[in-house]
Amino acid sequence: MDLSVNYLGIKLKSPVVVGSSGLTFSIDRLKQIEQAGAGAVVLKSIFEEEIQHEFNHILEQESRMDEANLEYLDYYDFKIKEDNINRYIDFIKEAKKTISIPVIASINCRTSHEWAFFAKKLQDAGADALEINLFTLPSDFSLTAEDVEKSYIEIITRVKEQVTIPVAAKISYHFANLAAFAKRLSQTGIDGIVMFNRFFQPDFDIEQFKVVPTNVLSNPSDAAITLRWMSIFYGRIDCNLIASTGIHDGSTVIKEILAGADAVQVVSTLYKNGVGYIATMLEELQEWMEKHNFNTLDDFRGKMSQKNSPNPAEYERVQFMKYFQDKKYDLD
Repeated sequence: MDLSVNYLGIKLKSPVVVGSSGLTFSIDRLKQIEQAGAGAVVLKSIFEEEIQHEFNHILEQESRMDEANLEYLDYYDFKIKEDNINRYIDFIKEAKKTISIPVIASINCRTSHEWAFFAKKLQDAGADALEINLFTLPSDFSLTAEDVEKSYIEIITRVKEQVTIPVAAKISYHFANLAAFAKRLSQTGIDGIVMFNRFFQPDFDIEQFKVVPTNVLSNPSDAAITLRWMSIFYGRIDCNLIASTGIHDGSTVIKEILAGADAVQVVSTLYKNGVGYIATMLEELQEWMEKHNFNTLDDFRGKMSQKNSPNPAEYERVQFMKYFQDKKYDLD
């Protein structure tokens, strides 16, 4: 039984990749992840927004002091970035010495400013690939959909100009025309698209009057979004397709590969069930393959994609009309 996959041009021993999270920023945890059977790990992201927040805090403090001190702000800007990057580089080097599965660095960025240069440093540290986590909330009333998409393309293009290792873009599904954008993104020379990222969702504490996070972990039902778009993209996008969000068990891994995924990323299910659950997911996959006489993942990849479906319209239905038409409800 061969569970190996091609992930961004790298051969992995299994299709289960542990996504960027707190789980992948501990050397001891990385050892456990490898032992459980993961094909690769994506290290916890280095956040542009976090670095900018740190600089803004210093800027606020310095602005209250004598103006002569403001000449040091450029130094602070450089020093904060350098310190964060160097810590990340050190962790990449330590991870590469400790585990044998591919180590993928991750940048969570909103602009192309300097991140192409930083990407080169991560490559030089030994990262096997780079994942760029892209999401800007489309809340700027002055920007068009084309402006937002252009910024994403610019980031990818600049990074690709600086590095030779494989690069993946982790994106959301919040685009005016997701299919057209994914196609355009894949034509930049990107090696893979990860579908989809999770982002901070606010809730209100009505007693403390604070904004608090909600839905931090994914739910199994979240996989339905990825499943639909994976099915539609398979065979039409010019790069690897990686499923992410809502993948909580072996059966969902199977579904995503049937839809066309080259591999899957998991995080939330490991927080709920422990890192060792990777082995359980792979066992479920193997048992299902044996049952259906599949020897490799290529034997069934894309089997249930829109491209290979006798009824392609099923994947684009957006209304519940048929579902509710077939059911009777007592509303009294």
